[in-house]
Amino acid sequence: MSEIIYKIVPASLWQSARSKGSFDGAPVDLADGFIHFSTAAQAKETAAKHFAGQTDLLLVAIDGAALGEALVYEPSRGGQLFPHLYGALPLDAVLWEKTLPLGADGTHLFPEMI
Repeated sequence: MSEIIYKIVPASLWQSARSKGSFDGAPVDLADGFIHFSTAAQAKETAAKHFAGQTDLLLVAIDGAALGEALVYEPSRGGQLFPHLYGALPLDAVLWEKTLPLGADGTHLFPEMI
């Protein structure tokens, strides 16, 4: 599948990944054995469900096609297919990263996503 996928990640955790050259995942990813991602259509719900009220977050866009067969779409919330990466995320697959601030109403303000 050749679409852009997204990862919501604390900025401090992403800084560590930049230093290392790859991202092994957040604690929940390490516990589950794969890195959780969202499609553009799923990202806002993911933020509301798993990151409500959190500041200092980044939205990272990844070229899903660059991840090859390690990227698998599997059923999750409500039977929707979510992208899961079985392995580390190589930073050369990252297209961009942007801050994910909280708006006045307490929900995250998303940049334009494809």
